Parts: sequence; C-alpha cells; structure tokens
Amino acid sequence: MQIIKTLFKLLVFVFPLTSAAQSTYLYQSAKETRFIERMEIKQQKNTNLNFSSLKPFSRKSIVREAEFLDSARMGYSDSAGVDMHHEWTDLDLTAVDEYNLKSLLMNNSEWVTVPHDFGSRKPLWKSFYKTPANLFEVNTPDFFLAVNPVLQISESIERGNKERVFLNSRGVNVRGLIGRKVGFSSFITENQERGPQFFQQQVAALRAVPGNGFYKTFKTTGVDYFDARGYITFNAAKFIDFQFGYDKNFIGNGYRSLFLSDWGNSNLFLKVNTKIWKLNYQNLFMELQPQFTKTSDTLLDRKYAAMHHLSMNVTKWLNLGVFEGIIFGRRNRFDFQYLNPIIFYRHVEGTIGSPDNAVAGFDFKANVAHRIQLYGQFLLDEFRLSDIRNNPTSWANKFGIQLGGKYVDAFGLKNLDLQFETNRVRPFTYSHNDTTANYTHYNQPLAHPLGANFQEFIGVMHYQPAPKWNIDGTLIYYYKGLDSANTNYGGNIFKNYVTRSGENGFKVGSGAKATCVNFFMTVSYEVKQNLFLDLSFQQRNYKIAGVKGANNTSLLTAGVRLNMFKRVYDF
Repeated sequence: MQIIKTLFKLLVFVFPLTSAAQSTYLYQSAKETRFIERMEIKQQKNTNLNFSSLKPFSRKSIVREAEFLDSARMGYSDSAGVDMHHEWTDLDLTAVDEYNLKSLLMNNSEWVTVPHDFGSRKPLWKSFYKTPANLFEVNTPDFFLAVNPVLQISESIERGNKERVFLNSRGVNVRGLIGRKVGFSSFITENQERGPQFFQQQVAALRAVPGNGFYKTFKTTGVDYFDARGYITFNAAKFIDFQFGYDKNFIGNGYRSLFLSDWGNSNLFLKVNTKIWKLNYQNLFMELQPQFTKTSDTLLDRKYAAMHHLSMNVTKWLNLGVFEGIIFGRRNRFDFQYLNPIIFYRHVEGTIGSPDNAVAGFDFKANVAHRIQLYGQFLLDEFRLSDIRNNPTSWANKFGIQLGGKYVDAFGLKNLDLQFETNRVRPFTYSHNDTTANYTHYNQPLAHPLGANFQEFIGVMHYQPAPKWNIDGTLIYYYKGLDSANTNYGGNIFKNYVTRSGENGFKVGSGAKATCVNFFMTVSYEVKQNLFLDLSFQQRNYKIAGVKGANNTSLLTAGVRLNMFKRVYDF
C-alpha cells in the first residue's frame, strides 16, 4: 500500500494539477450504464461511446454524450444553419429512452451544461431532496457535493431451507468536485447477509464473501461485512486522467470479462487513462492479496499487478483493443521496472528473469445496423504453436475465448434488449507455478468467477415496458472440470500447475464434470429516483457427474433498494 501511495505522490509532483475539469465515476452496475450501452448501439457511429469497454464510466463523459444525443435527435444546427449531427437526426428515442435520458442528466447534474429544471416540487424541510436524485446537494461553480443514503433490504424463501435468507445493507454515498479540478467519491455499506445454501458453501470454500472480502460470522450461518470504497481523481493534462483509490474496475463489453472483472473484492489501485484522437490507453497498477488462510487478526501479505489496455476506433463503428497484464510473483515487493507505461511486460519479465505471471489478449466491438453489437475477447496465458497444431490437449495451451452479441429493440419490440455470450477457458489458464502469481485477489478470481476449465453460455433479457418498470432475466449454463481423487485437472486456479497429473490429455471439462443451470428473473418498479421495489425468482440446478444427488436451489425474493446495485448470485 505504501508503494502505491508513494507512486501517487510522485505522479502528482511530476504532473501537477491543471485547470482541466475532472470527473467522478458511476457506481458499480449503475442504471445509466445500460442506457449508455443501448444508445451506443443505436447511434452506431459515435466514436466517443465506442470507448465504453472500460468501466466504470466517467460521469462527465456520459453527460457529454447524453447532451449530444439530446441535441442530435432534435436536428441541432450551428450558427450558420449547418446540421452538425445529420446522421442522427432520425434517431428513434422511445418514451422510455427519454425518461432514462432525463434520469441520467438528473443523476449527474454537476456536468450538465444545458439548462434543465431538476428541482423538486416539495423539498424535504426545504433542505433535503431539493432535486429528486440527491438527498443533499450543493452545486456551485467551484464546489459540488452530493450525499445519498444507500440501502438494500431483502427477504427470501429458499425451498428446503428452514433458515431465513436475507440481505440487510445500509450505508452512504458521497461524491463531489472541488474547483472542477479534483473529484472525490466514497461508498460505504455495512452488511448482514445469509444467502442461499450454495452461497454459504462458496463463502466457506473461498474464505471470503463473493464480491467482497473479509467477513465475520453472523448468527452462525450468516456473514457480517463492510463494503468500503473511495477514490480521488484529477487531470494531469487535457487528455490524461488519474484515479487513485480503493474500488473495482472492469475491462470488456460482455456480461463477464476474461481480462479484469468487478465480480470479486475491491483493491487499491492507481489508474492512468489517456484519451486522444482515435486512441484510448489505460494503465492500471494494483495492490492485491495473495491466497491466504486468516486465523487471527494478522497483517496479510501483499502482491502487485500491472495492466494496460490500448483501444482504437478503427472506424466509427469498430473498436479494436489489446491487453497485457502481469501479476508479480513476489510477496510484499513492487518491481518498478513495470512502471514503464508502454513497454511490453513480457519483455521486462524476460529481462529481469522474474517469476511473474504474464497474460495478454485482444478484444473487439462492432456496432451494426443500429441494432446489433458484436464483441469478443481472446486471452492468452501460454502459447506454443507446435502444441496448438500437433497436441491440442497439452496443459500448456492456456487461453480463453469470449464471443457475444447484443440486440436492442429486438424483433421490432421497443425497449426489449437481448444479449447472448459464451465463454470458454482452457485448463490451467490464470494459474502459475506458485500461489502468489496466480490471477487472483483475496481468494477470488480477478477475471471470470469460474476460474478455468469451463465452457459457459449466457442469455440476458432486459425489457422496460414503461419508464418506471424493468424486467430482467438471465439464464446461465456452464460445465466445468473439477479435481477428483487429489488430481489437478486445471480448474482450480489457486493450485500450482506443477501438480498436474501429466503433460497431455487436458480438454475443457476434464476431471469430474460439474454442470449448472442458473436462471434468475427480477421485476423492478422505480418508486422515485433510484428507489426500487424488487421481486425476483431464481432456480439453480447443480450436478457433478458420478455423484449421487444434486444441489438445487429455488429462491423467491422481495426487497427494496435505494442508490445501490442489486445483489445477484450468478455463479
């Protein structure tokens, strides 16, 4: 942690704050994210939106694009009468889109430049909820502050489980801007949770709460944990943004990511993002926790990671990207050679003779016919061309592939959006020859929650029949190879790959084959801005070949949610 802080101070010294305005970011799974991705597909040729592979989104950027959209659909012309956005003057915005557009601007009002009346009709005690989006808001030219409560309370009924299944989250979210030069944000919740039985099994296996980390036991089978995130942001130059804090990041366009996911625990990081011309280049330096067993109140070891992602809008509708990451194979030591923001990490690894775990990959995204987006990722952990040609079942063929597509206003039905995705990761991918350099953090994968040695298919439906109503359905099917009889088949990325059973014969699903069908659907009603009533149903069937019985779950949940993403059990 001290190393990352020292690096941050050095960058502030080398790149002092400038007058460029700096933005905070949307919180995880914010409702604006889906709307921006939908508008990107419908516009097809918006080169700024085509950089949406990196999440979370900047509030400043999405407001800029929302205001562009607002003017484009109305046929905006400049002072000479020239139509500046003629390609989008016929953009089809439904009443639901209009509602979501206004909601986006209202929830990010610090960056709105076009006058809007966001004032509440009846503020609470003349001081609170002056705007529907924020409990307490200060909005002046030199200072912005928004303070909001965070709440999620749900009760569930699980078939065959006599215990209560519940989630109780309470907290606060604070964000602000100082002089348009420095942004800050903090998100803190205190949580008590007793999830379904398969969730409890996952907690016991990981020794961590999925999606979070450290916990204490609550009422024997429940967990009690904090989720505390925060960061500051600033500009070092017109095109270079810095973010330093403790939070999550996501690289990709899919439901999952094979590069970096926000599924696991938050981490300390420094992010440098450079956006200029048709290029977007992100450097990410992270402090992580290697695999551990915590038996008392002791200081955990650290490990470090460095990643970069370069993407380019090859055309107005096609974006291509390359990715490289490395997990340091040394505890409590940061190798400063990896601070070089441009050089290939594999070259550094070879130069210094390090035991580090390097991965690389590329991704693409193509918007087609104002209705469809095709996307994908290819992750490479090891590559031996001779084995690919002559021995495809070699353990050393460590790679993963993602392919997916999104279809908005599907089959002509307004506001019905569909998504299909498949992910395939070969055995031993993400693992390494020690337990420090594997692709993990706080006993959880950094990328896909299933680790390796699996094939997954995902179908997602989102339907918004009216502005305040949302219907979401997700169907996940996967099969995964598990270890059996103390044999390492490459599915557990925490294991040293040296312990494998041999050199060849490894296919996706090798070992004890587990299959899972996980379906969940939620109907939500937005009572007021960011206040949702949720009713959901989940059916999960899990089976291991050759093992009697199955682990099946039927779950019915009702809850209320304010300024917070919905808790889902999608593994």
